Amino acid sequence: MNQRADFILTLSCRDRPGIVHAVAARLYEAGCNIIDSQQFGDLPAADDAQCLHATGLFFMRVHFAAPAPIAKLEALQALFEPARERFEMELALHEAARKPRLLLMVSREGHCLNDLLFRSQSGQLHAEVAAIASNHPDFGALATNYGIAFHHLPLAAGALPEAKLAQEQALQRIIEAERIDLVVLARYMQILSPAFCAYLKGRAINIHHSFLPSFKGARPYLQAHDRGVKLIGATAHYVTADLDEGPIIEQDVARVDHSLSPEDFAAVGRDVESVVLARAVGWHVEHRVLMNGPKTVVFR
Repeated sequence: MNQRADFILTLSCRDRPGIVHAVAARLYEAGCNIIDSQQFGDLPAADDAQCLHATGLFFMRVHFAAPAPIAKLEALQALFEPARERFEMELALHEAARKPRLLLMVSREGHCLNDLLFRSQSGQLHAEVAAIASNHPDFGALATNYGIAFHHLPLAAGALPEAKLAQEQALQRIIEAERIDLVVLARYMQILSPAFCAYLKGRAINIHHSFLPSFKGARPYLQAHDRGVKLIGATAHYVTADLDEGPIIEQDVARVDHSLSPEDFAAVGRDVESVVLARAVGWHVEHRVLMNGPKTVVFR
């Protein structure tokens, strides 16, 4: 009995006729079976030809099963090479069964860290947490309980540039030694340098409360409480050198009111942050998120 293996193909290119046919034809001719296919063209509406926000790009995600003779990444890359060249595609192929390897980075708030560890261990998140890094020692015991390597890389507030560079170099060594696919800033409260952000482009996700920029600085939930905020939200986005302004992957909100204390606000915020970050990480590791300039396309 021939064994088949599942793969995920993602691509983006300038939108033009024939792209879907080219992909589907190659799969059909190779004896592959399409399990799921999604596509999106970021084009202006017919009555808005001057739309400044449309990129004119076409995006596609295909989950397919390949027969044994070509069920290898090298063979599949060769299969799609003519279409990639013809349409000048940015194309990637992934083994669906492989679990991407994560580096979780955290400071002193552990709600997102705990949530991702549980989801990974319980099979709710299709990923393997390979390591945890922190500028504080607080979660070393938690990492040990999960059998995960913990790296304490101290970095004090207002640290000199030389200290920050040394810490980021240590992080880069961990990323390369552990073959990390995605870095998750699970409430890591340090600003990454532009050079490190460039190194992590498209491979790092951050979570922050959606009060920014209205409530910057310390204790944002106390500031929100003092202003009588009615909705608490969170945003998960890719990391860029522009602080908290990277391409957005997911957002959500929860309603609050006058009867809640500042501590209640913070508790609601922690819950929203955990869920939003888990969704964003889950979609990324399932290869459902494609970059579209300053924004993203998310195939759910």
